Amino acid sequence: MTTAPPTTESPDRRGQSASPPPVGGGDGSSSGSGDQRETPLPWSQLGVLLAVGLAEPINCTLILPFLYKLVASFDVVASPRDVSLYASILFTSFCVSQALTSMLWGMLSDRFGRRSTVLIALTGDLATFILFGFSKSFAWALVARSMNGLFSGNTGVVRAIVAEIADDSNRPRMMALMSLTWNAGVLIGAAVGGLLADPVAQYPHIFGRFELLRTFPYLLPCMVGSLTTAIGLVVGLLKLKETLVVGRRKDSRRPAAEESDPATETSPLVGGAAHQTPGPPAQSVLALLTPTSRRVLGAGLLMFLANAMSDQLYPIFAATAASEGGLGFAPRSIGFSLMVAGIAVVYLQLVAYPRLARKHGVLWCYQMGAMVEAPYFFALPCLSLLAAHINRMLDARAPLPLSWEGPWASRAGVEYCLLWALLVALLLVRVVGNVFVYTSINLLVANIAPSKATLGAMSGMQQVAVMCARITGPLVSGALWGWSIGSGLPYPLNSHLVWVIGGSLMVLSWRVSSRLPVSVNTFAAGRDR
Repeated sequence: MTTAPPTTESPDRRGQSASPPPVGGGDGSSSGSGDQRETPLPWSQLGVLLAVGLAEPINCTLILPFLYKLVASFDVVASPRDVSLYASILFTSFCVSQALTSMLWGMLSDRFGRRSTVLIALTGDLATFILFGFSKSFAWALVARSMNGLFSGNTGVVRAIVAEIADDSNRPRMMALMSLTWNAGVLIGAAVGGLLADPVAQYPHIFGRFELLRTFPYLLPCMVGSLTTAIGLVVGLLKLKETLVVGRRKDSRRPAAEESDPATETSPLVGGAAHQTPGPPAQSVLALLTPTSRRVLGAGLLMFLANAMSDQLYPIFAATAASEGGLGFAPRSIGFSLMVAGIAVVYLQLVAYPRLARKHGVLWCYQMGAMVEAPYFFALPCLSLLAAHINRMLDARAPLPLSWEGPWASRAGVEYCLLWALLVALLLVRVVGNVFVYTSINLLVANIAPSKATLGAMSGMQQVAVMCARITGPLVSGALWGWSIGSGLPYPLNSHLVWVIGGSLMVLSWRVSSRLPVSVNTFAAGRDR
């Protein structure tokens, strides 16, 4: 395992270190250790954090299945085109609010403690999400959704707690578990929203007599989704312990030797505030933006933007007719392709990533993930050529909506099998890259924090980058896709344009990360312990 930097090293010195080894290998001294046994996971606290971590992804995705119908029921819309516009505004309001407050939550946690910050955010999250279920006008929905985003910006604080309760041997596995929790929350949110939206219409024999659900058809999924937040809040109140190393005691007349004695400081795992003193003032944002931290955050922003563009565009690309640069897939085929690729996430996050991170280091894993994912962007739009060829073989007068029940036994059966094999392979490539870059960037941001008192602020800056990407990525990719498929211009300005931009962003992210020092593989804030 890489030796921790000496305590006399300043954060800025990390940006002046030697260049790291290339993606394909490197000096053993810079990587994680493959011979150290992993410390057992602190499940008493990690379990609490996993429960808390489910709230944001569920809140983020639960409204997607019924968002269109909800907005269409408001008087503000006059045409289907208006529905799309107002639905986009309503969805992005969550991300905008979250981006505005993520940094604030992190800095508040650095000043007043992690536990109280998380519990306050969960309380507001619970109340505002239920308020959204009572929406009968666009203004009400917009305010409730925006307020929900304001209280959902504490993901960075949760990551800071994970970084503080972990050590270098088990931190990769703990971050992988947090990423797995996010993916589970996304699936749970979408399922709850789709199954329970407008329950009176979907299940009249069960909910037909409930006038409240008839008046507010989307209240039930919001209330069920809020149960996860409520569980996280209750468990947090009972079990979550403070992890921030707080400041010195008020008696400033102690000798210097006594002040440096760890026994005079509050234990980092003691819950409650009775034995705590306020932490030191948090460092300014500018002080945290060292050359190394700027490169880490810059590489992450490029990666977040590329993936936000892909997340929004893939379903549209898959559903677009092959003659226009898509695949012509039916909705069932799109869902099946995503499901098949997602199966690999569990193994990658719980087994493969922690082992490789301990053996090669977090930085190597990030660079490897970026270079693995980049080919997905450049190759995926090429499948449209094969889909169009299948249409021509079947003499389809109109674009054929390919589906899982497609022409397997026809003369295009071999080509159809090849199309699916290539598609699943590319989606698996993307999943591998996604797991490695997202888990690694979480670890890198934690590692570059100069002290444990700044972990929340660093994680907050990362969350701002994530939210900015979620806001701009879909808007940019949607606008460029609509223009490119009708431009009639040659490559790369045709239907490949958005994908080429996404792949270029991933390559650029790898290039920025290649300038990082190998010292980012270790947890610098551990010097506070």
